[in-house]
Amino acid sequence: MSGPVDRVDTASEPLAPEPAPVLEVRPSRLAEVAGTRVHRALPRRGRRTIGAWCFLDHFRAERPDDPPAMIGPHPHLGLQTVTWLLDGETLHTDSLGSEQLIRPGQLNLMSAGHGVAHAEDGRRAGRAGHGVQLWVAQPEVTRNGAAAFEHHAELPRVELGSGEAVVLVGTLGDLRSPARTDSPLLGVDLAFVGAIEVPLVPAHEHGLVVLDGAVTIGDTTVGPDELVYLGEARDELVLRASGPTRVLLLGGEPFEEILMWWNFVARTREEMEAAYRDWQARAARFGTVRSDLARVDAPRPQWMPEPEAPRP
Repeated sequence: MSGPVDRVDTASEPLAPEPAPVLEVRPSRLAEVAGTRVHRALPRRGRRTIGAWCFLDHFRAERPDDPPAMIGPHPHLGLQTVTWLLDGETLHTDSLGSEQLIRPGQLNLMSAGHGVAHAEDGRRAGRAGHGVQLWVAQPEVTRNGAAAFEHHAELPRVELGSGEAVVLVGTLGDLRSPARTDSPLLGVDLAFVGAIEVPLVPAHEHGLVVLDGAVTIGDTTVGPDELVYLGEARDELVLRASGPTRVLLLGGEPFEEILMWWNFVARTREEMEAAYRDWQARAARFGTVRSDLARVDAPRPQWMPEPEAPRP
């Protein structure tokens, strides 16, 4: 028979307040890629990834006579490139033999694995376009694998309240993109006015970038080219806009530690040094790209010692 049990009265004890949802706003920084000015939202100091998303450049013509982007053959390692156009068109060629024109509403996804090279040529459009270039860090299981390329002319779309969502990568509700994912990931283009509610996976972290217009989240209003980090533990996101607005929503399972340098994603400096040497030596690892654009030389990694000068 058990003895007396002390009764603990918790009715009068105040409950600890739930932590406020994360809402971190950071401006993109201006950068230049092959003479084209871009707004770089990722990576930024203090916020290098959202899930496996590790790079985001937003580009658009600022003047009618802005030239189209022309980026000659260059290498990639350990990442996937994701290209999404809102205006214009670009010809993609790579060392796998792919040659693919991408237009607005279509998606190009190239998996670099152990090494691939490609070129992007916008001359056919005759003008600068509008779109985003993203990178996804590949996990250990695929980052040393074979390179691959895929093009998706159609992507799933769904109405969300007063707007439309296009699922570029991953799953939103019952919709799943046909694009390859190597880790749990989400990429959605949202175009709307008024208010929309977007379902989220609470175990994933999320963020968004405003491409056009302005969006209000709670009491915070965010303008073009501002990155909003939303953290984890959200099962939905309510967005409001007083005028036509477009945002890119990104999400994914928090990712492992990575190193990034130039066009490479790796885990050690030694891996990036080997890739640098192979590209500069025109090794078979990265293959050959059929393009009349000038090949892009890799800058020397800043941590590598200068080679010794030959003795007389």
